[in-house]
Amino acid sequence: MRFSRGITVVIGASGLLILSSGCGPSPSRGVSDATSTALDTFALKSSPCRGAMPSSTLALPAGHALDFAFDATGVQIYECRAGVAQPAWTFVAPEATLYDRRGQIAGKHYAGPTWEATDGSTVLGARVAGFVVDSTAVPWLLLSAAAHTGSGTMAEVTYVQRVATTGGVAPATGCDSGTLGAVARVPYTASYCFAEADE
Repeated sequence: MRFSRGITVVIGASGLLILSSGCGPSPSRGVSDATSTALDTFALKSSPCRGAMPSSTLALPAGHALDFAFDATGVQIYECRAGVAQPAWTFVAPEATLYDRRGQIAGKHYAGPTWEATDGSTVLGARVAGFVVDSTAVPWLLLSAAAHTGSGTMAEVTYVQRVATTGGVAPATGCDSGTLGAVARVPYTASYCFAEADE
Protein backbone atom coordinates (compact mmCIF):
# COMPACT_ATOMS: atom_id res chain seq x y z
CA MET A 1 0.00 0.00 0.00
CA ARG A 2 1.19 3.57 -0.60
CA PHE A 3 0.77 6.86 1.17
CA SER A 4 1.32 10.41 0.01
CA ARG A 5 4.83 11.91 -0.31
CA GLY A 6 6.22 8.67 -1.73
CA ILE A 7 6.04 6.68 1.50
CA THR A 8 5.77 2.95 0.92
CA VAL A 9 4.48 0.60 3.60
CA VAL A 10 5.62 -3.01 3.56
CA ILE A 11 4.11 -5.51 6.00
CA GLY A 12 6.40 -8.43 6.71
CA ALA A 13 6.92 -11.09 9.35
CA SER A 14 8.82 -8.69 11.58
CA GLY A 15 6.18 -5.97 11.48
CA LEU A 16 5.53 -2.90 9.42
CA LEU A 17 8.32 -0.94 7.80
CA ILE A 18 7.95 2.45 6.18
CA LEU A 19 10.41 3.29 3.45
CA SER A 20 10.96 6.64 1.80
CA SER A 21 13.42 8.34 -0.47
CA GLY A 22 14.45 11.02 2.01
CA CYS A 23 16.38 14.15 1.33
CA GLY A 24 18.80 15.50 3.89
CA PRO A 25 20.71 18.75 4.03
CA SER A 26 23.55 19.14 1.57
CA PRO A 27 26.92 19.19 3.32
CA SER A 28 28.86 22.41 3.05
CA ARG A 29 32.08 22.54 1.09
CA GLY A 30 35.13 24.62 1.76
CA VAL A 31 33.76 26.46 4.79
CA SER A 32 36.70 27.72 6.82
CA ASP A 33 36.74 28.44 10.54
CA ALA A 34 37.37 32.10 9.69
CA THR A 35 33.99 32.42 8.00
CA SER A 36 31.97 30.12 10.27
CA THR A 37 30.88 32.87 12.70
CA ALA A 38 29.59 35.08 9.90
CA LEU A 39 27.78 32.13 8.34
CA ASP A 40 26.22 31.18 11.68
CA THR A 41 24.98 34.74 12.18
CA PHE A 42 23.45 34.80 8.69
CA ALA A 43 21.99 31.31 9.17
CA LEU A 44 20.24 32.32 12.37
CA LYS A 45 18.75 35.39 10.70
CA SER A 46 17.53 33.35 7.72
CA SER A 47 16.28 30.43 9.83
CA PRO A 48 12.53 29.61 9.97
CA CYS A 49 12.95 30.24 13.69
CA ARG A 50 13.03 33.97 12.94
CA GLY A 51 9.67 33.89 11.16
CA ALA A 52 6.31 34.77 12.66
CA MET A 53 4.74 32.01 14.74
CA PRO A 54 1.30 30.80 13.55
CA SER A 55 -0.01 30.96 17.13
CA SER A 56 0.90 33.14 20.09
CA THR A 57 1.00 29.98 22.23
CA LEU A 58 4.26 29.03 20.49
CA ALA A 59 6.01 32.33 21.26
CA LEU A 60 8.95 32.40 23.63
CA PRO A 61 8.08 33.80 27.07
CA ALA A 62 9.43 37.20 28.04
CA GLY A 63 13.01 37.02 29.23
CA HIS A 64 14.08 34.35 26.74
CA ALA A 65 15.58 34.79 23.28
CA LEU A 66 16.57 32.59 20.35
CA ASP A 67 20.24 31.62 20.59
CA PHE A 68 20.79 28.98 17.87
CA ALA A 69 18.90 26.65 15.55
CA PHE A 70 19.37 23.21 13.98
CA ASP A 71 17.56 21.45 11.16
CA ALA A 72 16.46 17.85 11.67
CA THR A 73 16.00 14.95 9.27
CA GLY A 74 14.76 11.63 10.59
CA VAL A 75 11.66 9.66 11.54
CA GLN A 76 8.77 9.77 13.96
CA ILE A 77 8.30 6.24 15.35
CA TYR A 78 4.85 4.77 16.02
CA GLU A 79 3.71 1.37 17.28
CA CYS A 80 0.37 -0.32 16.64
CA ARG A 81 -1.12 -0.81 20.11
CA ALA A 82 -4.46 -1.87 21.53
CA GLY A 83 -6.68 1.11 22.28
CA VAL A 84 -9.83 1.74 24.30
CA ALA A 85 -12.09 1.27 21.26
CA GLN A 86 -9.74 -0.28 18.71
CA PRO A 87 -6.02 -0.61 17.91
CA ALA A 88 -4.31 2.64 16.96
CA TRP A 89 -0.91 3.97 16.00
CA THR A 90 0.73 5.27 19.18
CA PHE A 91 3.68 7.68 19.17
CA VAL A 92 6.86 6.15 20.61
CA ALA A 93 9.78 8.50 19.94
CA PRO A 94 11.57 10.70 17.43
CA GLU A 95 14.84 9.63 15.87
CA ALA A 96 16.67 12.31 13.90
CA THR A 97 20.01 13.80 13.02
CA LEU A 98 20.52 17.50 13.74
CA TYR A 99 22.35 19.70 11.25
CA ASP A 100 23.64 23.24 11.47
CA ARG A 101 22.72 25.62 8.66
CA ARG A 102 25.92 24.70 6.81
CA GLY A 103 24.77 21.07 6.60
CA GLN A 104 27.25 19.81 9.19
CA ILE A 105 26.06 17.24 11.75
CA ALA A 106 25.40 19.08 15.02
CA GLY A 107 23.82 16.36 17.15
CA LYS A 108 20.86 14.02 17.43
CA HIS A 109 17.27 13.98 18.64
CA TYR A 110 15.67 11.01 20.37
CA ALA A 111 13.20 9.83 23.04
CA GLY A 112 12.48 12.14 25.95
CA PRO A 113 12.21 14.25 23.86
CA THR A 114 15.95 14.86 24.10
CA TRP A 115 18.32 16.92 21.97
CA GLU A 116 22.00 15.99 22.22
CA ALA A 117 24.79 18.12 20.73
CA THR A 118 27.98 16.61 19.35
CA ASP A 119 29.77 17.81 22.51
CA GLY A 120 27.60 15.41 24.55
CA SER A 121 25.46 18.02 26.30
CA THR A 122 21.71 17.39 26.30
CA VAL A 123 18.42 19.11 27.03
CA LEU A 124 15.21 17.26 27.88
CA GLY A 125 12.00 18.98 26.78
CA ALA A 126 8.51 19.17 28.28
CA ARG A 127 5.67 20.13 25.94
CA VAL A 128 4.09 23.53 26.64
CA ALA A 129 1.97 24.05 23.51
CA GLY A 130 1.40 22.73 20.01
CA PHE A 131 -0.24 24.02 16.83
CA VAL A 132 -1.11 22.14 13.63
CA VAL A 133 0.01 24.21 10.65
CA ASP A 134 -0.34 21.43 8.05
CA SER A 135 -2.47 18.32 8.54
CA THR A 136 0.14 16.26 6.66
CA ALA A 137 2.92 17.26 9.09
CA VAL A 138 3.56 16.91 12.81
CA PRO A 139 2.57 20.00 14.82
CA TRP A 140 4.79 22.94 15.57
CA LEU A 141 5.69 22.91 19.28
CA LEU A 142 6.92 24.96 22.18
CA LEU A 143 8.75 22.96 24.87
CA SER A 144 10.39 24.06 28.11
CA ALA A 145 13.69 22.65 29.33
CA ALA A 146 13.04 20.07 32.04
CA ALA A 147 16.60 18.82 32.58
CA HIS A 148 20.15 19.16 31.26
CA THR A 149 23.33 17.09 31.20
CA GLY A 150 26.82 18.27 30.32
CA SER A 151 28.24 21.76 30.17
CA GLY A 152 28.28 22.36 26.42
CA THR A 153 25.90 23.62 23.75
CA MET A 154 22.65 22.56 25.40
CA ALA A 155 23.56 23.50 28.98
CA GLU A 156 21.79 26.87 29.07
CA VAL A 157 18.81 26.10 26.81
CA THR A 158 15.52 27.18 28.43
CA TYR A 159 13.01 26.61 25.60
CA VAL A 160 12.85 24.70 22.32
CA GLN A 161 10.53 25.47 19.41
CA ARG A 162 9.81 22.93 16.65
CA VAL A 163 8.87 24.74 13.44
CA ALA A 164 8.72 24.28 9.65
CA THR A 165 7.72 20.63 9.96
CA THR A 166 7.09 18.24 7.06
CA GLY A 167 5.77 14.67 7.30
CA GLY A 168 5.98 12.54 10.42
CA VAL A 169 2.25 11.97 11.03
CA ALA A 170 1.03 8.50 11.97
CA PRO A 171 -0.23 6.30 9.11
CA ALA A 172 -3.98 6.52 8.50
CA THR A 173 -4.29 2.76 8.05
CA GLY A 174 -2.38 -0.46 8.71
CA CYS A 175 -3.07 -0.85 12.44
CA ASP A 176 -5.61 -3.47 13.47
CA SER A 177 -5.90 -6.56 15.66
CA GLY A 178 -3.76 -8.48 13.20
CA THR A 179 -0.84 -6.04 13.22
CA LEU A 180 -0.47 -5.26 16.95
CA GLY A 181 3.16 -4.58 17.74
CA ALA A 182 3.96 -3.39 14.22
CA VAL A 183 6.26 -0.36 14.03
CA ALA A 184 6.02 2.53 11.59
CA ARG A 185 9.01 4.81 11.01
CA VAL A 186 7.60 7.87 9.25
CA PRO A 187 10.10 10.30 7.67
CA TYR A 188 9.94 13.93 8.80
CA THR A 189 11.94 17.15 8.77
CA ALA A 190 11.81 20.15 11.09
CA SER A 191 13.77 23.09 12.37
CA TYR A 192 14.48 23.27 16.11
CA CYS A 193 14.96 26.69 17.68
CA PHE A 194 16.88 26.82 20.97
CA ALA A 195 16.38 29.73 23.35
CA GLU A 196 18.27 30.87 26.42
CA ALA A 197 17.45 33.33 29.19
CA ASP A 198 18.33 36.95 28.47
CA GLU A 199 21.36 38.11 30.38
